[in-house]
Amino acid sequence: MAWSNQSVVTEFILRGLSSSLELQIFYFLFFSVVYAATVLGNLLIVVTIASEPHLHSSMYFLLGNLSFIDMSLASFATPKMIADFLSEHKGISFEGCMTQIFFLHLLGGAEIVLLISMAFDRYVAICKPLRYLTIMSGRMCVGLVILSGIVGIFHALSQLAFTVNLPFCEVDSFFCDLPLVIKLACVDTYILGVFMISTSGMIALVCFILLVISYTIILVTVRQHSSGGSSKALSTCSAHFTVVTLFFGPCIFIYVWPFTNFPIDKVLSVFYTIFTPLLNPVIYTLRNKDIRYSMRKLSSHIFKSRKTDHTP
Repeated sequence: MAWSNQSVVTEFILRGLSSSLELQIFYFLFFSVVYAATVLGNLLIVVTIASEPHLHSSMYFLLGNLSFIDMSLASFATPKMIADFLSEHKGISFEGCMTQIFFLHLLGGAEIVLLISMAFDRYVAICKPLRYLTIMSGRMCVGLVILSGIVGIFHALSQLAFTVNLPFCEVDSFFCDLPLVIKLACVDTYILGVFMISTSGMIALVCFILLVISYTIILVTVRQHSSGGSSKALSTCSAHFTVVTLFFGPCIFIYVWPFTNFPIDKVLSVFYTIFTPLLNPVIYTLRNKDIRYSMRKLSSHIFKSRKTDHTP
């Protein structure tokens, strides 16, 4: 840890995932592939939804924004983590650490609102189909996306408000996360921890419970029907619920118990910042026929364009 003349922290040391050189080389190769797949997979979904007119509906508009958030969530810390595997000095400036915390909570808060919005979209589509187009209008969808950004910004600022002036040491992780950072303070952080629980852990837990209740209502409604459309709705909702579980599970575990160190904390941090953004496009593309068809159509169009360009 580096200090200025005023004894203000200027740098954190990140311990990373392992001190073994062989493991670090393996992690470098493995996470490079995972990160590239995450970015390309989510980017493909965004481009597909934007380029295909029949996907210009509220559900796919929200899904495209979710993919953009996931792509950003995978990028705020992963590139540095990958670079650190080949670096002897695994440090990060104080400003860089606070920036990572800000974007983690900005993107996390925005994703929570988007997941709730997608659940609301499915609820209206299944339980109030006659009013669907009226309720889930283009203005409503844009408003929900803007709301997700506003909530994310306010949530991130609230997490940093009482943290930036604390004295710190080193971070036992591969990126800066608030539960890990406040444990390093040389002062009593009980009140800050309680605040963090109430604004992060409990919010995530309450939102997850509400989403479980909403999807339960949706699935009960779907079960009362036996048409093909209901089968498609069931597939879509089950994919959404899988993403919700993958996102909220690690967050709840980490943020509801911020004062306790668990060996699995670092694994969960890797999961919700790296693997969850990768699994989301996989889940949606495998379970959604419209997305798969549009991707094949887009790919064939690109290949045909290339052949035409190379034809003399």
